[in-house]
Amino acid sequence: MKEKGEEFSAEELSAILEKESSERNGLIPILLETQKSLGFLPKEAMEKVAHVLGMKPIDVWGVATFYNQFRLTPLGKNHVKVCMGTACHLAGGSLVLGALERELQIKVGETAADRSFSLERVACVGCCMLAPVVVIKEKIYPKMSPFKVEESLIPYRQESKPREKG
Repeated sequence: MKEKGEEFSAEELSAILEKESSERNGLIPILLETQKSLGFLPKEAMEKVAHVLGMKPIDVWGVATFYNQFRLTPLGKNHVKVCMGTACHLAGGSLVLGALERELQIKVGETAADRSFSLERVACVGCCMLAPVVVIKEKIYPKMSPFKVEESLIPYRQESKPREKG
């Protein structure tokens, strides 16, 4: 995956189109592969896909915004997922989510301005006995509560701080 901010090249699109159908019915696989390569779907990439497939950019945008597996903004260095499956929801998942939004100062689906954190609400992470669950960079935080949110973020905030020369 590219570093965030790098441009999408025509060569990358060509490579993706060689693997996938360059017909309109290949749009979703092309968008998935593009997102896999870049980490998200930048406007420029969607415009190039539309041009190659002979579609209007608004039609590609419509597909990308309809399906929630597509991201239109890059993820943060520390991607935070909050489970909102039935068990997590009933155990207070929405309270944990609210605490994370306040602590990170971002809403669900957003990435912090410095790209240190992004926040996502997910349907289920498969740890129902540990509800409510938060996953940060693939590490599972079980039995979360609003009071544990700040503590769970400490190691990620420390790694994001620039080190002082001594």
